[in-house]
Amino acid sequence: MDQPAAVGQSYPMDPSHLNRAQTIDRIDGENGPWDIVVIGGGATGLGCALDAASRGYRTALFEAGDFAGATSGRSTKLVHGGVRYLRAGQFALVREALRERERMVHNAPALVSERRFCIPAYRPGERLYYRAGLALYDTLGGARGFHASGAMNRADTLRTVPALREERLRGGVFFSDGQFDDARMAIAIARTAASCGAALLNYARVVSLDYRAQRVAGVVVRDAETGNDHRVRARAVINATGVFSDAIRRLDRPDTAPIIRASRGAHIVLDRRFLPGEYAVLVPRTDDGRVIFAIPWHERILVGTTDTGVDRIEAAPRVHPEDVDFLLHHVSRYLATTPVHSDILSQFAGLRPLVAARRGRRTANLSRTHRVRVSQSGLVTIAGGKWTTYRKMAQDAVDQAAFVGALAPVPSVTRSLALVGGQSTDPDPAGENTNRDGAPAGMDRTAVAQIAHRSPDLAGPIGEGPLPTGAEVAWAVRAEMARTVEDVLSRRSRALLLDAHAARRAAGRAAEIMARELGHDSAWANVQERRFANEAECFAPGVLP
Repeated sequence: MDQPAAVGQSYPMDPSHLNRAQTIDRIDGENGPWDIVVIGGGATGLGCALDAASRGYRTALFEAGDFAGATSGRSTKLVHGGVRYLRAGQFALVREALRERERMVHNAPALVSERRFCIPAYRPGERLYYRAGLALYDTLGGARGFHASGAMNRADTLRTVPALREERLRGGVFFSDGQFDDARMAIAIARTAASCGAALLNYARVVSLDYRAQRVAGVVVRDAETGNDHRVRARAVINATGVFSDAIRRLDRPDTAPIIRASRGAHIVLDRRFLPGEYAVLVPRTDDGRVIFAIPWHERILVGTTDTGVDRIEAAPRVHPEDVDFLLHHVSRYLATTPVHSDILSQFAGLRPLVAARRGRRTANLSRTHRVRVSQSGLVTIAGGKWTTYRKMAQDAVDQAAFVGALAPVPSVTRSLALVGGQSTDPDPAGENTNRDGAPAGMDRTAVAQIAHRSPDLAGPIGEGPLPTGAEVAWAVRAEMARTVEDVLSRRSRALLLDAHAARRAAGRAAEIMARELGHDSAWANVQERRFANEAECFAPGVLP
């Protein structure tokens, strides 16, 4: 049976493997300053680390929680230009996002796939109106590499998407966009950055900035697991903390004016029976002008998202009862089978980091463009944007950081840089990569199979439902820097998002495997199981026994 080498084990390492103990040793052993230090391990921060390291800059990244633990793991799972932004005339944003969508598909075809959408038309003139808008979407790049948009009459629309409510349906408009698994994509970016030489560390909060001659010259990082502080010197520091950007900016200058206006996106997860088939449904305008998606994802249906302005910034916001009511009410207008509260398998919310020059505007009307700002002391902040444009955001931030740090100019190479785990699909007979419930996309299936072969007790799933196998749990610890049960069941696999009750029931087994891998005792496993029970309650109220 495979046994861990020791606490903070040192398995034979592939350059793309994420190993926390070895990373800390490397950071402590550095004599000179890093070229670039990145604060934040979400999509943008990981993208910055990859962009910088792939240019040859010596790069370190620090994340206060887990990679993609906040906004970047709680998205609507779309890689898209943003059809809704056409209505606001944001053509440049849509064009840029569609260009970046194409690059994501090229760089990680096993992680990003095409998803067909239907916009059902129930009112006179809707089909013509939506068809015109999507023709523009195609022109801006929406059809590049995907199916072009088109319109169908009532009969063809019902034949294509039989789950739609028939009453007063006039037809539908169809188009394609991209879909992905956000947290798994984040791990792929992290592993690629590591393979390029970046040092990435989760559960490492930046508690202060270091200065030299009144210029930012590094950070002080506190290890959440040991409580130890590490002083890390850098020629340039990038603040890529999303909704927490203003908090880091206040470390630099306490009186700085805020630039972030956060909005809460909420999602509910339903059984596949509510929308069988391969088509997603887009509700382009709710009663108050917002947009809702109903999207097949991992053999479930993901329904979201509301767009509600919030004043309190938190990594793990709760779904509010009014969010659930809003989503159920509006999606029921379009689906023949009406979902109710008891049908919800899981629910989750995330905060979007929008850039606002002033408060008061509805968050639904704020642009998703990104901004790079440099403080008087040289702190580079990248804010705004969205998952689809993470690569371009990172390129712009690293360009500025290289200038601030007086680094030798090197052009970005990420436009065509293949992501680790993103190039080949799961080598099972069916050729499937993510179709098995909960199967982690981009995970090294050969390595997982070897773990299962050496440790037969890890070969099967850790419970009933969309759950990882024991070998996948072990792999997540060994190569993807999973440190808690939530890391494994929420982000290295997506079990918590797909079925919160099933994930809660499997937490004990996951904790047992992780304790063995990390060299912890049963007391640690028990604490992890209890903590996960509390976390799971946010995803499905009533989970606690």
